Amino acid sequence: MSEVRVRIAPSPSGNLHVGTARTALFNYLFAKKAGGKFVLRVEDTDLERSNEAYIKNIFDSLKAMGLNWDEGPDIGGPFGPYTQSEKFETYKKYAQKLIDEGYAYECYCTQEELEEEKQTAINEKKAYIYSGKCRELTESQKTKYKREGRKPVIRFKMPSKIMKFKDLIKGELEFNTALMGDFVIMKSNGTPTYNFAVVIDDMQMQMSHIIRGEDHISNTPKQIAIYEALGAKIPEFAHVGMILAPDRTKLSKRHGATAVSDFIEQGYLPEAFVNFVALLGWTPSDGVEIKSLEEIIKDFSIEAISPSNSIFEFDKLNWMNGQYIRSLPNEELTKRALKYIEKYDLTEYTKEKIEEIIAAVKEPITVLSEITDAVEYFFGEDVECNVEALDILNASEAKTILSKALNLANQFDYNNHEQIIEKLGEFRKSFEGIKPKTVMWTLRSALTGRLKGADLSSIISILGKEKVLHRIKKALGE
Repeated sequence: MSEVRVRIAPSPSGNLHVGTARTALFNYLFAKKAGGKFVLRVEDTDLERSNEAYIKNIFDSLKAMGLNWDEGPDIGGPFGPYTQSEKFETYKKYAQKLIDEGYAYECYCTQEELEEEKQTAINEKKAYIYSGKCRELTESQKTKYKREGRKPVIRFKMPSKIMKFKDLIKGELEFNTALMGDFVIMKSNGTPTYNFAVVIDDMQMQMSHIIRGEDHISNTPKQIAIYEALGAKIPEFAHVGMILAPDRTKLSKRHGATAVSDFIEQGYLPEAFVNFVALLGWTPSDGVEIKSLEEIIKDFSIEAISPSNSIFEFDKLNWMNGQYIRSLPNEELTKRALKYIEKYDLTEYTKEKIEEIIAAVKEPITVLSEITDAVEYFFGEDVECNVEALDILNASEAKTILSKALNLANQFDYNNHEQIIEKLGEFRKSFEGIKPKTVMWTLRSALTGRLKGADLSSIISILGKEKVLHRIKKALGE
């Protein structure tokens, strides 16, 4: 068997979309499982929409996911260039070869003439197929059109036949190419169309397999026909189902983030995101969903990819990300969380204490950006109370509880977590006629300004005696 060579070929007209990221991941997994090559190619023939910022975003997002390519625009390789805009002369050369060998021809039809053809088809309630009227133009006709200032496109002569191929995910597929008509492979401005450029690139880069979204299935017969005309080896195709939003519509920005960089900015861990994306259509053989990239590579098989569409379940991603957050060592978690707490004066605490703060609040966290709010009450002298906490602190029993808490605050050994837990346990039960829950809510409200948060004993230990006393006194109005 020849070497497995696969590619991801994004168009830099936007940030890396989660759908493209999943395609990249499946290509990467397939290559690494087979000991093959994963290639990055930039399809920037649409120069007006292509942008350097998007190229950088694509590169950075793939790297963040751990999908490092073996060949590409930045690192080169034996089959470069890996950027389409650097290959216009190559495409022209192959287009001319197809003309010379009778597989393609110059078409001088104007836009108005094509629109007239389309309208006729609409009126006759037929699907529009280009008539092919420029297929057999004489040299004198071409000369006449050129004098009129017409610039030709180049069309491929689509053979009329039933074309069959085996898709590695979808199974046997069949197309009647007579329904497709002669399609444009080079525009009048000299740039190649997608279906032409992609074949030339994949042929020259010796791609063995093309794994991509099912929205490309209709392109496949056209591309196979070009391979056949060029006498090139046809790669194997695998088309992955679409990613849909929970409402079963196309995943879009109205559902939330759709770019990989947006997810990472919000605080989804790249390794959790990769794990989740891998499960959008692929099923682990052992049923275990949480796996490292290395474990996924070992278990991956293209046969285990479902031919159906996948649902992007944000709740599941949040759950999975939370699992990854809680499994990180505190030192590593703190390192990743620092960018989300930069707004606070971190000099209030030692590095060790900052780690304690992050460890104290991590339990309910689903994305790292939630840490910004979760740690707020640890910083500054005072706290701002939310409505629930104000109600608790304005209750009739609050003064009784906080007065006794002031005495308790002087008894804590702030470096002895177990002692704080013990003292709080005694304090909670020490009031007649006041529920233990109310006692703890009152103390928590005074110290944090909210009813929910980290374990109270951890909060007390981290805040230290000075802050604890200050906040209780402030709540008492002293």
